[in-house]
Amino acid sequence: MELTLIPDSLSLSVALFLLACSALTSMITASLGAGGGVLLLVLMASWLPPAAIIPVHGMIQLGSNGGRAVLTRRQIDWSVIAAFAPGVVAGALLGAWLLVDLPATVWQLTIALFVLFLCWGPSLPKASFGPAGIFLASGLTSFVSLFVGATGPLVAAFIKQIHRDRFTTVATFAAAMTLQHAPKALVFTVAGFVFPDWLPFILAMIACGFAGTWLGLHALRSLSNRWFHRIFNVVLTALALRLVWQAGVGSGWWG
Repeated sequence: MELTLIPDSLSLSVALFLLACSALTSMITASLGAGGGVLLLVLMASWLPPAAIIPVHGMIQLGSNGGRAVLTRRQIDWSVIAAFAPGVVAGALLGAWLLVDLPATVWQLTIALFVLFLCWGPSLPKASFGPAGIFLASGLTSFVSLFVGATGPLVAAFIKQIHRDRFTTVATFAAAMTLQHAPKALVFTVAGFVFPDWLPFILAMIACGFAGTWLGLHALRSLSNRWFHRIFNVVLTALALRLVWQAGVGSGWWG
């Protein structure tokens, strides 16, 4: 099979634009804690074929979050990741078995409401952040991630409640999302998606994302924990409100 640097469905100008966006969105996530992955998903949805959006975005996010996890490995809360990993396996297995098509309005509103609650509602009971609570959150978000590719804000909002240190939050979130995106390669390959056709483009997007992550982590050092969490809440709230708007447009609420 012959590999081409740019997939047939993309022009050179679009491919270069998306490569720049990969660097920019990774920088946003590394410095502000979240938001880059969803922004990249929106941008990719404007040009990629519908069948390629979720699997290609998933592999790019796997590489981007993996690079961020490597760079911040000393700040990762491994006890959280140990509880998160089994939930990823359970959620991915359930999703691969069901292969359902979730109504967009349902998952958009569900994720948005949970994110808003985690950002601005009362703190969850401490038991919610124990192994059982983390496993449940991981399983549910990993299941939904196979179909919508936009659970990052929910995972970020959950981890934000566990840690107040900005570096630990970013590092643990990166490790969690690396685990969550990993099963997508197997699931979508089994489902028939041809990853080799997109491999050079995916690798180039990951490389640009790594560069953006490096820049973003340097910017993160200039923020205090207090300002980081304020900005983090604003970014997550904006993403949640965007999901509410999408749900309204899709269901015709806004006329």
